[in-house]
Amino acid sequence: MNNKAKKYFDSLKDKKVAFVGMGVANVPCAAFLAKLGIKVYACDKRDKEYIGADMCEKLEALGVTFSLGEKYLNILPEMDLIFRSHGILPFQNPWIGECIERGQKVTTEMEVFFNLCPSKIIAVTGSNGKTTTTTLISKMLIEQGYNVYLGGNIGKALMPELETITENDIAVVELSSFQLLTMGNLVNSPDIAVVTNIECTHQDHHISLDEYVDAKRNILIYQNSDCKTILNADCDYSIGNRVYHDMRYDVRGQLSQFSIKHPVARGAYMKENGDIVHCDNDKETFVMTKDDIIIPGSHNIENYCTAISAVWGLVDTENMLKVAKTFGGVEHRIEFVREYNGVRYYNDSIATSPSRVISGLRAFGKKIVVIMGGSDKGNDMSEMVPDILKYVKLLVLNGATADKIYNTIVSFDGYNESGIQIIKTDNLENALNIAKENAQSGDIVSLCPACPAFDQFKTFEYRGRKFKELVNGFGE
Repeated sequence: MNNKAKKYFDSLKDKKVAFVGMGVANVPCAAFLAKLGIKVYACDKRDKEYIGADMCEKLEALGVTFSLGEKYLNILPEMDLIFRSHGILPFQNPWIGECIERGQKVTTEMEVFFNLCPSKIIAVTGSNGKTTTTTLISKMLIEQGYNVYLGGNIGKALMPELETITENDIAVVELSSFQLLTMGNLVNSPDIAVVTNIECTHQDHHISLDEYVDAKRNILIYQNSDCKTILNADCDYSIGNRVYHDMRYDVRGQLSQFSIKHPVARGAYMKENGDIVHCDNDKETFVMTKDDIIIPGSHNIENYCTAISAVWGLVDTENMLKVAKTFGGVEHRIEFVREYNGVRYYNDSIATSPSRVISGLRAFGKKIVVIMGGSDKGNDMSEMVPDILKYVKLLVLNGATADKIYNTIVSFDGYNESGIQIIKTDNLENALNIAKENAQSGDIVSLCPACPAFDQFKTFEYRGRKFKELVNGFGE
């Protein structure tokens, strides 16, 4: 552990530290601090069964004290330091303001990691493509021989990695708007910051679209002249009710851009013939062709252009190409599950917004069977309807948004002429059975929900794994 991190954690050994919200980030962080001899309290409105009985037992064995149920926040006045879950937004939770008024520090594991990390940091955010791009960057760096620490919103806490990470390593971090919201003026801004795109989403959690966009801006506005920023040349980053400029004007260091539509002055782009090249001051370097990329969809070509721009100067082109020819995709992102009776099944559970649905439908280039529906996060569903009418032969709707999606589609111009068949049911398992019964050999069935999973599952990951479990159980 580097001296700065050691000094920080040593300073907590006579303090009471609470974690509020025991999810994928706070659970390992609570265990990490407890192992260091720090008095840790785990707070959650949910019970141990929901959190995970085995995990709770392990935490208690390390000395962690639990505060659960309706009064789970009652112990906060006794605490010296509080780690909020990234999903708990500060301006919507009055207890955070109360803690600050009492003079308590409220932080997150990601804020602590950034401030104490000794290595180079590559950080990725955006509305879509974050996880695949983050994974591609990591794989390219590993192929080059770097020791990489991958984490953040991708599903792994990084604060515990401060025990082993060194200045010679590279941290590759995916950051959500929830994580970035309070990550202003960090000691360590990312050495390389990537914003894949911006669209109107998460309006069920953020106060406004401007708040969402400004959270994303935190990834780059505190960089210095030695840093690099990667932006999407095909995206308007000024989205929202703002009267000022887009993110390109916030760049402090070197700006690289990427595109699948046209050339860029610095960065990676796809040419009309499908070649992917990197341009830097009129020097054009061939990297790969789009056909070298084995994961489907034009959005994944875009993800490769993003990753190439990010690692340029760190990774040789032959190692970028090697990743393209071998990487089969990230779980829950147009993930091939199996072929059964001539029908290919794909898990695209991450497709929780209309723009992700559009990418998922266009990836196959033919009419397919789609399972859609889930909880409502306030998205305008009309954006995806033209692609649904063009690329879907059978749409099976389920969950809380089934009626909303159905009504949006049937009231759309062109619905009657499209020939699409729509069936509504109550849950994912029944939707899959309907898709299975109606699909014919040669068809593709894709779980492409357009919505979060909270009406039936904890997260989209749980939904995707349940889908795979059911598909892999066919014929048993």
